[in-house]
Amino acid sequence: MNQEIETDYSSSSAVICYYRLDGNGGGKQRDGYPDMQVDEGGFDWLHLRSDDPAAVDYMRGMNLNSKLIEALSAIETRPRMQLLEGGVLINLRGVNTNPGADPEDMVAIRVWFNDRVILTGRRRERKLLSIDDLRRRIEDGTGPKHPGQFVAMLVEKLANRINDVVDMIDDELTSVETELDERKDSVRQIQQRLSDIRKQTAMIRRYLAPQREALAELYRTAKHLSEDDCYSIRYQTDRITHYVEDLDLARERALVLHGELQNRIAEQQNSRTYLLTIIATVFLPLSFLTGVFGMNVAGLPGIENPEAFHLLSLGMLVLAIILIGYMWFKKWL
Repeated sequence: MNQEIETDYSSSSAVICYYRLDGNGGGKQRDGYPDMQVDEGGFDWLHLRSDDPAAVDYMRGMNLNSKLIEALSAIETRPRMQLLEGGVLINLRGVNTNPGADPEDMVAIRVWFNDRVILTGRRRERKLLSIDDLRRRIEDGTGPKHPGQFVAMLVEKLANRINDVVDMIDDELTSVETELDERKDSVRQIQQRLSDIRKQTAMIRRYLAPQREALAELYRTAKHLSEDDCYSIRYQTDRITHYVEDLDLARERALVLHGELQNRIAEQQNSRTYLLTIIATVFLPLSFLTGVFGMNVAGLPGIENPEAFHLLSLGMLVLAIILIGYMWFKKWL
């Protein structure tokens, strides 16, 4: 499936889904407001359209602090981690794998959690398929058993999709290298592909670097996380670091390919200019002779001689052969 599940069990347009998870990997959708009190039997997960006008009113109905409401409903976010209102706030980014979307147009997901509740939010038109994956696992009974594991699973699924995009960029660069050697595509097509690759790597890396730092701070803090959760998030942080390095390498490869392409373009231009120079060198003295003997003035030699044209043509041919032979001897041709 390529679309995020949009089943709405709440009267508020801001709510995408609200689950009561049983602590064993399963859960059911509910209506109303999450229970903010600790319950050893499970935990609640609320997923919101954070930029919906009703989202702020809904969160106020949950008696959330104004700072937390502001953080969850922020329009623009960058990856970061912060201890806030007795829980952990972490802003993450995932690649946009929705049909027709550009992967580098990364989707923001805001997550706040404690031992009892998980609140997540994203913009209305910015669907995140990793959230959809988690919903399916909950429906199948193989979902997270506590909030920390939920965050670890979400980070893993975000990293998996980032891995797919990084591999796609690597494959595209390899394809460009092959086609540049075989000269299958035109220079303009190759330039456009390299430009697209450089744009993708720059946009994705822009968010992955701070996301790596946010995740590193999260597992170092280890608040509301089990030892297994910390290990999982640390592993995913190492993966993100590897992807950042891969993107740096891809950017360097793109720059090298672009430089090679520019050198080839310059070489082609120089070859054409050189050929034109050779042609001009051969025809310059011939043009001079035709100019001189083409003057319509009295006293030109050969005007009365019917063989003059043939003699002049033969002389010009001999001169051209001598010039070409000289260039050949000098290895200019």
